[in-house]
Amino acid sequence: MRIILPTLFAATMIPAISIAETYSVDVWADNWFEMRIDGVQVAEDSVPITTERSFNAESFTFVAAAPFVIGVVAKDFKENDTGLEYIGSRRQQMGDGGLIVQVKNSAGETVVVSDESWQCAVTHTAPLEKSCEKSENPVAGEGVCLFEAADEPQGWDHADFDASDWPAASVYSAAAVDPKMGYNDINWDDHAAFIWGPDLEQSNTVLCRVSVE
Repeated sequence: MRIILPTLFAATMIPAISIAETYSVDVWADNWFEMRIDGVQVAEDSVPITTERSFNAESFTFVAAAPFVIGVVAKDFKENDTGLEYIGSRRQQMGDGGLIVQVKNSAGETVVVSDESWQCAVTHTAPLEKSCEKSENPVAGEGVCLFEAADEPQGWDHADFDASDWPAASVYSAAAVDPKMGYNDINWDDHAAFIWGPDLEQSNTVLCRVSVE
């Protein structure tokens, strides 16, 4: 026993070795997204955000060893800081966003989906008053067309970032987001939900993160 017990104790002190594997991802975003793993970009929407009605799904893979942090920058199109689109036309309006994600491991098992466990911080909100949408001459930062904007916090998509004050992602129904073009091409996990900031129209740029253990 004096030989066996120390050997067993020593074995318990050896840290587990994390092995990298290939993960497959499906993303649908209105209008644009970029995904990072521990701060390193692994995918970007192939359709420019300036493309009218840029609705599409993206499927791709990345290699990582758990644990890691998934960070997604998601943007709804806006012409300027008013947060509006089609400015000056009869179609002048606030756009609306939406993001849904699912990640599977090399065995095809779902590892993570977008839901309320994600945290999302908004870095661009506009207009602060929705009546800006009806303005005949909307000017960013004036009247009812005020906005709030902030830079990305440094390291927000890394594991050591303190996101304790970040709010949980707001979850929306498919009916609220009304996904088009590409969404129905994906066999979504039943638990995958649409996430965004607190308002689909006013939250124009959101940073969403989740830790994968």
